[in-house]
Amino acid sequence: MAAEDPETTSVASEVADTTSEFLGVDLNAIGEKITETVSLYGLSILAAIVIFVVGRFIANLATKGLRGVMERRNIDPSLVGFATGLTHALLMTFVIIAALSRIGIQTTSLVAIIGAAGLAVGLALQGSLSNFAAGVLIIIFKPYRVGDYVVASGAEGVVEDIGIFTTTVVTLDHRTQIIPNSVATSGVIENYTTKGIRRLDIVPGVSYGDDIRKVKKVLEEIIAAEPRVLAEPKPFVGVAEMADSSVNFAFRPWVKVEDYWDLFFQFNEQIKIRFDEEDITIPFPQRDVHLFQQK
Repeated sequence: MAAEDPETTSVASEVADTTSEFLGVDLNAIGEKITETVSLYGLSILAAIVIFVVGRFIANLATKGLRGVMERRNIDPSLVGFATGLTHALLMTFVIIAALSRIGIQTTSLVAIIGAAGLAVGLALQGSLSNFAAGVLIIIFKPYRVGDYVVASGAEGVVEDIGIFTTTVVTLDHRTQIIPNSVATSGVIENYTTKGIRRLDIVPGVSYGDDIRKVKKVLEEIIAAEPRVLAEPKPFVGVAEMADSSVNFAFRPWVKVEDYWDLFFQFNEQIKIRFDEEDITIPFPQRDVHLFQQK
């Protein structure tokens, strides 16, 4: 290796001194400061980078695992995307705060600001968050599913869609009712589809002058002639009430959910036809009017 030329070193030193005097700064002092800073914070910066890289890997892995679990449980795709996105954002926030804290940046104020912002957003969106929480419970515990016939908070019909914030119900006359999830779950939910069968309740009334044994036989024949009536549970026909102007019968066959409305209207029509054929009287309110002539 060639020996360093003293004349060249002297010239470089003179140039550095001249530049320092011209700029009004001590370049040698700045170089020493940079060297000291790198030696002091180099390991901290390296550790922060490692924390960020490892933390990001763990956050992605945890998010992927959460998505896999939710998809295997057939949870609504919109909820899967929302939950995984929120989880990843929270994990990355913790990773960034940990990395910044490692290189000496005070993160207490940052955490306080994030917490205050989260509280403000939560208060502003408390209604939406309540609907979201209720939607999560509906999707997880499944009090009703798409296609079920339900009565919930005054709405009655077939569930068409279960969203994160609302449930859409289509009524029998094809009106669309959109119910906030928090409202749907705040009261009693009647699900007529869960068991797969329903009891059809009709209360035909006859006059007191008719033979109730004949009436019962006619009603039983109507049930026996319909193949869609279930054998189990057994259908029931009997006197339910002796009312003011009629003897009311309980007409209660069990049918499949999908056959309920067809048979409801069909049985009402058949009962009226058979009663007319058998001369069974269906009483209706009557009023006698007496006129008096005043002289």
